[in-house]
Order: sequence, then C-alpha cells, then structure tokens
Amino acid sequence: MAKSPQSKTYQFVTNLWNDADAAKLKGVDRLVYRSNKLGADQRITNTGGGNTSSKLKETDPLTGKLVEVLWVKGSGGDLRTSTRENFSSLYQQKLLDLQKSYAKRRDKGLKSVAEDDMVAAYNHTTFNLNPRASSIDTPLHSFIPAKFVDHMHPNAIISIAASKRCVELTKKIFGGEMAYVPWMRPGFELGLAMQAICKKHKKATGIMMGQHGFISWDNDDKKCYLRTLDYIEQAAAYIEAKYQAKGGDSAAFGGAKFQTLSQEKRNETFAAILPWLRGQVSQQKRFIGTVQDDEKILRFVNSKDTPRLAELGTSCPDHFLRTKIKPLYVDWNPQTEDVAMLKKKLGAGLEQYRKDYAAYYTKCKHASSPALRDPNPTIILIPGCGMIAWGKDKSESRVTAEFYNCAVEVMRGAEAIDKYIALPQQEAFDIEYWLLEEAKLKRMPAEKELARQVVIVVGAGSGIGKEVAHRLVKEGAHIVCVDMKAETAQATAKEITDKYGVGIGVAGSGISNCGPAIGLACNITDRASVRAMLDQVALAYGGFDHICVTAGVFWPSDTSGHIPDDKWAFTFGVNVTGSYIVGDEAARTWKEQGLKGSLVLTTSANAVVAKKGSVAYDCSKAAANHLVRELAMELAPTVRVNGVAPATVVQGSAMFPRDRVIGSLAKYNIPYTEDEATESLVKKLAQFYADRTLTKAPITPADQAEAYFLLVSQRLSKTTGQVITVDGGLYEAFLR
Repeated sequence: MAKSPQSKTYQFVTNLWNDADAAKLKGVDRLVYRSNKLGADQRITNTGGGNTSSKLKETDPLTGKLVEVLWVKGSGGDLRTSTRENFSSLYQQKLLDLQKSYAKRRDKGLKSVAEDDMVAAYNHTTFNLNPRASSIDTPLHSFIPAKFVDHMHPNAIISIAASKRCVELTKKIFGGEMAYVPWMRPGFELGLAMQAICKKHKKATGIMMGQHGFISWDNDDKKCYLRTLDYIEQAAAYIEAKYQAKGGDSAAFGGAKFQTLSQEKRNETFAAILPWLRGQVSQQKRFIGTVQDDEKILRFVNSKDTPRLAELGTSCPDHFLRTKIKPLYVDWNPQTEDVAMLKKKLGAGLEQYRKDYAAYYTKCKHASSPALRDPNPTIILIPGCGMIAWGKDKSESRVTAEFYNCAVEVMRGAEAIDKYIALPQQEAFDIEYWLLEEAKLKRMPAEKELARQVVIVVGAGSGIGKEVAHRLVKEGAHIVCVDMKAETAQATAKEITDKYGVGIGVAGSGISNCGPAIGLACNITDRASVRAMLDQVALAYGGFDHICVTAGVFWPSDTSGHIPDDKWAFTFGVNVTGSYIVGDEAARTWKEQGLKGSLVLTTSANAVVAKKGSVAYDCSKAAANHLVRELAMELAPTVRVNGVAPATVVQGSAMFPRDRVIGSLAKYNIPYTEDEATESLVKKLAQFYADRTLTKAPITPADQAEAYFLLVSQRLSKTTGQVITVDGGLYEAFLR
C-alpha cells in the first residue's frame, strides 16, 4: 500500500512545501506555488513537462455569479518557472458539456479528427478572455472529479510505465491506490478513459499512464502535492532495491563493455570531431551542441546493452519529441580504434540513420502528415567519451541532453525491475508528426537573424569588442568573448548571460556547461593558445561560424619619431600576425565543418593616412588592410573575409587610458585641468577628432559594432576582401 499522503521526509524526492509560505496565498497563486515546487525537482518532472490544475470558484464577469473554473498549466512553459500567466482558465461545466459534442463528432468520423477538433473547441470554454492557449492535457484534469490534479513525468514512474509487466508491477507496488490506463495519445479520449476509471475505482488516487507517466489527485492541494511525492518515492525505492539486488552500477545495462577515456583524451577526441560533426548534422539547419560525459551517461554508453536499448528508442512522448525516435549509437572501441576510425564510423552511422528515419517516415506517414523533417539525429552516443546533444540553440541542446538523460534513467529502472519496452513506432510517429504539433511549430516566432550561429569576438573585454559582442547577441548569436585576460572576457560574457539568461535544461560537462556566451583567454600571437581557444569553443558549442578580431595595440613614437624595435615587433605581432594566426588556425576548423562563415578583421583609417607619432600602428594597419585581401583569397569560397576601419574611437577604448588622453589633449593644445574627470577629458578629445570629420559627430564603439553585424550577417553575403570605413567622413582617408 502507498504511504500516507502526510509523509514529510523522502529519500528520492524533496518535499519543498512550506506551510507558512503557502498560507499567505490563495486561489491561483497557491496553484502556481504548488507547480513551482513540483517543477523545481527534476526527479519529479522534466523541463517543460507535466501540468497541474485547480478547480476554483470564480466570479463570472458576465453574470456576477460564482462558477467553477479549471485553472491548468497551459501549452508551453515550465512548471519550475511558471507564473499565473502560464495557466489557462476554462469554465469547468462547459468542458464537461463538450463530451456530448465529442461523442457526436467521433460517431461521424475518425476519432483522431474528433480529438483535434476538441482542442479548437477549448477556446469556446475560456473563462474571462484568458489568452493562454490550453494544453492538450486539459481533459485529463477536467474529467477527474477532484479539485486538485498533478500530472508528472518522473523517471521512476515512467520506468514502471515502460516495463513489459507494467500492469502487474503497478498493482504490486501501489496496491489498489493506483489504477492503470494503457498508452493513449494525450487528449479527449484519454480524459474520458480516466473519468471511467475514477467511477469504477472509487479508492484510486492515481493512474499509471502506460509508457507515459502518471496522474494523481486530492481535494486538498497540499495533500495532492504530497501524494504526488509519495507515489514517486515508492516507485523509486522499489526500483533502487531491485537495482542493487542485481549488482547496482557495476551490473547496470549488462555491465561495462568499454572503458572510459581520461578527461584529457575525451576533450581531445570531442575537439577533433565536433566541428566536422556539426557540419554533418547541420546540412539543413545549423545546430548548437552540448557535450555530456559525466559518470551516469558514461555508464550507459560504455555498457553491453546500449546498442539494444538505443535502437529501441525512448518511451515517453516528452522524451522523443526532443530526442527523436532513437539516438545514433556509434560502435567504436575507444581502447583499440583512433579518431580517424571514429569519424569513419560516425559518417557511416549518420548515413544509415538518415535512411532509417526516412523509412520510418514512409512507413508511418498519413495522407495529411507534414513533410519529412530533418533526418539527422539530435543525440549521438560514443563509447568511452559520452553523449553529444544538438539543438537550435544552447538552451535547446541542453534540454535535449536532459531528456535523453531521463530516457537513460527510465531504461535503467525498467531493466532493473523487468524489461524495457519502447512506444510502438506508429504511435511515436503520430505524436511527432501530429498536425497540432505542426501548427504549434508554425506559430512560433521567426528566428532571429544570427540564430543558430556562434561568433567568436576577439578583444571582447572592452571597447569595440565588447560592443560587438552585445550587438551580435541581440540578433540571436551565441558569443565567445575572447581577451588576453580571462577575467575581462568572462566579465563581458557575464553581462550577456545576466541579461539574456543561461537558458533551461541540464548542464553539460565542463565548459559545455554554458549559456549564450562564454569568456575565454587567448594570446592571439601564440598559435598554440589560439588552437586551444578554438578547441574550447568546439567543446562549448560544437563549432563556430564567424570570427571578429577587434583586438589591437597602439605604441606611440617618441618625439623624434623613434620606436623601440621590440615595440615595433609587438605592434605588428598583435595587429597583423595575430589576425593571421587566428584566420589560419580557424581555416582548419572551417574546412572540417564545411559551413559558410566569415572573418572580420579590424584595420584603421590610419592605414591610408600617414600621421606623425604613430608609425608602427599605421604601418601595421596598412598591412592588416592587405591581409584582409589575402585571406579573402585563401579562405574562399567557404569563408568571407572583410575588415572594419575605424577612425579614432576614444570612448570605451582600451587603447585610450587616461594618460594617453591627456597626452593627446596636450599635443593638440586642447585646454584641460589635471584634476578633470576622465569622462570629461575623453569627451573633449572625442569631439576634437569628430570636428575633423565631415559628420562632426564623435565615433562610438556602437557605430563600429553595426559594421561588424552587417559583415557577419547575410545582408552583405556577396562582399569579401573589402574594408568598410567607419570614420565619420575623414576625407584624408578617401581612396586615391
């Protein structure tokens, strides 16, 4: 028998309910509270998965009378972060009345058509013009005759739901308190089935949903919350006892077949294959990767049973909507085979996977099915190394990784207590290619201009580089902030993640535990440092698309026009050789990846205007101008190479510390005082330079960032080997 719903201590889940906090809340706010607490524990439900509801008395805005309203988590959103706005509200009686309409529609035609018609009918039951779209699970919550209902996707419960003896095990573990319903696609029919179960099994307080999850209820919201925890706790305890009895981790999935490579060797292997692999899976649309190589995923990919279990695919619909019907498992021996063999096997595996996916589509499609989707895998399993997950952005790839982790835990549990079974292919297809899912995809907003792309910004710690990083992330790019000092690069990355968030989903391993931006240190004059940085980018995102080099140095000549030899070499080393090394090393990766990209170098208006006191800088920038043209030749046709030539940018520039600003003011006889604020000094110098231009306006880092954006975007997709001048109209720099 299940434990009392008043249980307060747990081993396999965490009771987060606080009576004092809950007592301050009423109505929908208590539903939000309950939902957040359930969603906060990933052992209870996965990201975006599950839903909760409350049937509450509300005042009808039309009649002024009290009516029963079903508040239920709407389509989309995540329980952990849901607010009141994430819940739809519907007249409970109108939902019940839809049963008559559904029966008539079902009698006249296909059940699946009637199901889809009901989703549209929910709009006619909306209470108080609530704009939140209703979930397809709405009938499950409405038709169960209890005030509070939780529908969750815990790994422990799904392990039972996805086991061959599910019915027998449900009865054995939970007695008569949990009923059973065989797999049905979420919707009206499933809601009716649950309603019938509740009428037949008066003592039931939960229902095991075959190969899906479970649902539980109570007329007290705290008891409902605790009952949900109790069921999960009981399932997990049963599984762990059986798991340990069978040998625990050492015997999991049939025991280990391969040994894990060292962390260093894993990183080397991933860095060697990821850009190439990203190019392979991005043939239709670009993907961002997440690497995971923690102990649990390695236990799975190294095991004897992995080929069998991976081929079966996932069970819970929430899982395979993210991970596809199955992953790509690569039969590679990390102890006896090299990276070249791994690439060869990956290539063959990808080709076969695409054929299998196309065959699955052809076999299962209906006349009305949407067109074949991208046939590339979103999960790749490599013995000795771990897992690679792919998504449209870092957040989605992290969520994809999370869902396959859930699938692995489900397999572990099911194999411990019985035998794992997957959802039949036709049922899986009908979920994956459901017309309602297709409609949802089409309603999603258009992707931003630089979505799915990774941009490395060298010099992102300050000035133009920092501005470029902030400009490009606004367009959906993932940003790698690079600077000589790790702390300045990471500071810019933190500014971005603080503003845009790190996304959702489980963390990857090591550097793959990142969001839309990371900060890395690199000395661009050192080839080994550049290669190490590019390898780190591969581990973080799977590869990169564009590089913007904004780093530069200025060393003035003395009053006689002399500059020390070492400072001359240093200036050329950073401003010319560094850009060359970055382009040359990146060329290897771009070639491996096979995706179009761009390289943007920073030159200067000084490249074509001789100025006293800046001979090393001016000559280096003239060389950088020509480097743009040379690299455009070398990297074509895959990579476009262009330059941005600013005139003097004083504001926010690392090349203009206070002492240089003062020196320049003195040089040009611009009045100032020694105790004057730096901001005031900078403004004076910036305006002096502006007055020498045709536009008479100071040039800012934001002005330069706009040029970088244009060059990495597709707006100038046929432009290469060119230098765009952003100098306010410095006529001395006009071409001649």
